[in-house]
Amino acid sequence: MFAKDLTGEGARLHGGRWNHIGIPCVYTSENRSLAVLEFSVNVNLQSILRNLSMVELDIPDDFHDMQIADLPGNWRESPAPASLKDFGSALLRSASHPVIKIPSTVIPEEFNYIINPQHRLIQKCKILTVGDFIYDIRIKTGDEKAQKSKGTT
Repeated sequence: MFAKDLTGEGARLHGGRWNHIGIPCVYTSENRSLAVLEFSVNVNLQSILRNLSMVELDIPDDFHDMQIADLPGNWRESPAPASLKDFGSALLRSASHPVIKIPSTVIPEEFNYIINPQHRLIQKCKILTVGDFIYDIRIKTGDEKAQKSKGTT
């Protein structure tokens, strides 16, 4: 639904770890596997849609590089406390950078990129490809029988 949308409408409507409802942004990851992992920890099996997409973006090099030391002490808590939404929403409102690079709560040595659609340089963020993505439910179920029936282990 939001695969071709860089307006941040999905996050504006629903909020997220780093933004309150009403604050638009686009959540992305530095690679496909981290994107799938982040998605997996934030969705329950019953709500996984069949029509998912994998989107590849080109983003500007002018991003705000957040280090763990810059983040609130509770930044990895789940569910995300309101203070994280306050912190991220303030960063997004300041619109000092088009993109915020932030450590993943799942794998802190890897990074997510939060795109700020309200930044004046948002037009530098480009969608390169949009492809269908079939989510492998074994990630959520740990179904070894399904793995063996497909010949994998």
